[in-house]
Amino acid sequence: MKDLLVFLADGFEEVEALSVVDILRRGGLSVDTCSIKDSKKVTSSHQVTVLADVHIDDIKIDNYKACYIPGGQPGATNLQNDRRIIQIVEMFKEQGKLVAAICAGPQVLDTAGVLTDEKFTCYPGVEERLKTKKRLDVPVVVDDNIITAMGPAMAPFLGYELLKVLSGEKKAKEVGDGFLINKIKEFIKEDII
Repeated sequence: MKDLLVFLADGFEEVEALSVVDILRRGGLSVDTCSIKDSKKVTSSHQVTVLADVHIDDIKIDNYKACYIPGGQPGATNLQNDRRIIQIVEMFKEQGKLVAAICAGPQVLDTAGVLTDEKFTCYPGVEERLKTKKRLDVPVVVDDNIITAMGPAMAPFLGYELLKVLSGEKKAKEVGDGFLINKIKEFIKEDII
């Protein structure tokens, strides 16, 4: 069984998608990027074209432990408007599998009805477009089998949270130490920029 399925549509935020893929692969996990287009070539919101590992029509969701919705526009809206994505998110939630989203990605979870009565976070202001309004103003929220994060700067932290859940604290710490994630604590006392 593979660990994570990352959905990509044109207009995805590359930092949010690819840093999470990178962190989990550094941790030895099996991650597939998945195009929802006719082609496996997907172009980000900043015109970076990537070749997805798989196409949505060729996947079997039983082969994955978790799915992830990156943000970016119009990427998140393209995912939200794809009925296949909504059905997959619904099935992952119903089966107790891990579902994650970042930035504008929680709008997909909202459409799928998996944020109902759940705690979550998203990019500030995105909650105004959602039925669920219980947005928390924190970088990452873990609520049962739903993990959400605010935006691009939080993508590595979401990646580590996913790694921790899928592979354990020890592996997440090992990868985080190599990534120098704890060095950020030195800067948090002041504005980074």
